[in-house]
Amino acid sequence: MSEPERTADGRYVVIRGRRWRATDPSLPEEPRERLVRHLMAARRDIAAALRRDDSEAERRMRDRVGWAKRGLGERGTPWWEMSQDDRRRRWEEALRHLDTG
Repeated sequence: MSEPERTADGRYVVIRGRRWRATDPSLPEEPRERLVRHLMAARRDIAAALRRDDSEAERRMRDRVGWAKRGLGERGTPWWEMSQDDRRRRWEEALRHLDTG
């Protein structure tokens, strides 16, 4: 799979003409991979909850998507406005939450 187009400043990816915040480029590979695994699992679980018409499970999984995306730097305070220490704390907190819940 090819890399998506990025804006000149590198802060956003462009997919089908729409800008989306890019993943924090300083995120180390191992936690990035873990966060992406959590994200994709939660998205699969949302689809399953929708098929079952289980709104409670859907809400829980959407919360997990939110935690994963915040950990990746794609939601919340933009990563380019944060110190490196704050960025690290954010992805560590997201992983603690996702790994235990």
